[in-house]
Amino acid sequence: MPVFDVPEDALEERFITAGGPGGQNVNKVATAVQLRIDVYRLGLPPYAFRKLRELAGSRMTSAGTLVIQAQQFRTQEANRKDARERLDALLVRAHERDARRIATKPGKAAKARRVDEKKARSGIKQGRGKVRMD
Repeated sequence: MPVFDVPEDALEERFITAGGPGGQNVNKVATAVQLRIDVYRLGLPPYAFRKLRELAGSRMTSAGTLVIQAQQFRTQEANRKDARERLDALLVRAHERDARRIATKPGKAAKARRVDEKKARSGIKQGRGKVRMD
């Protein structure tokens, strides 16, 4: 898994108190990490930027800031490492190129089958009309 060089000036870390179980440790110590990344400073190619925006979803703000919050572990250092690993994983997935789709056209036989099916269906529907006794 390639690790990307993320410039330190593009990152901003905030330590906040985590929610959930944990007793007094959670209430007293700011162990959760909120990693804010200025995506424009990463210098991503256009295809990777589009994919990153798609993958990030609501974690990316309209100003181009990606917010990753890590609070799984009890220590700041472990949460910090987790947040950076998640950023690396997102960047790796953003750099994967999708397979280019090759547009195809239906063949003559397929077109003929479709027309035949339409005619058959039309005949069935015409047979449902009112019956006249002439």
